[in-house]
Amino acid sequence: MSLDIADYCREIETYLCRKNDGHLIRVVGPSFDLVSAWAARGVPLKIAYAGIDRYCERYYRKGPRRRPVKIDFCEADVLDVYDDWRRAVGITQESVASSQGAVEEPVASGQESVGSGQLSVGGRPPAADGKRSLPSHLERVLLRLSSARARDSLGAEFDAVVDRVSAELDAARARAGGLRGAARRELVQRLAALDAELLQQARGTLDAAATSVLAREADEELSAFRAGMAPEAFARARDAAIDRLVRERLGLPTIAFE
Repeated sequence: MSLDIADYCREIETYLCRKNDGHLIRVVGPSFDLVSAWAARGVPLKIAYAGIDRYCERYYRKGPRRRPVKIDFCEADVLDVYDDWRRAVGITQESVASSQGAVEEPVASGQESVGSGQLSVGGRPPAADGKRSLPSHLERVLLRLSSARARDSLGAEFDAVVDRVSAELDAARARAGGLRGAARRELVQRLAALDAELLQQARGTLDAAATSVLAREADEELSAFRAGMAPEAFARARDAAIDRLVRERLGLPTIAFE
């Protein structure tokens, strides 16, 4: 990574201090070991921050805080966000093992690969994705598209694409629950095609400077894995990482359904 482990832990400590409204919780002892393992595993800082945010948001919803958040409480959320990121950009378990200079351990029973044949860290399957139904997926996608459309910052041409995709998804939602077999597979394939089209249009709304910034950010996210990946695999992962950052920047959902 671009940071050594000590610097990585200090960055996490600083971020957690901000989330705790200035209350400093030191990342030392077992907490230092925990965060060091994130760094060694290749968890990008931005992904770790997102995991911390996820825990804090859930914590805040419970009412007034009684005590500051410790980094140990955020472990499961950080690793879940990391798993989501790895699947999104196509980082395999072999790449993780290579980045750590380790040989991948055998997979225990009940820890088979998910999705595209990759394992989540520790063999944990993605909890949310495995339970998401197609109708509920379409509902969430439509809500996210409506939010993106309401920003009025994407340009008239892209707004028209969002409107057309939304109309098609709305029609699909009405029949998704009753689809089976070939008809369902056909709809899933169509969702993947719409996702690719939306991303292509989204990239077209960005100028060269914005695209360059996202490309550098993708390179930084993937820096821990680059040495252990074939050039073709890294190029695919980099392209997928840029796509993920474009979605994040424009508030776009993932239309494809797995």
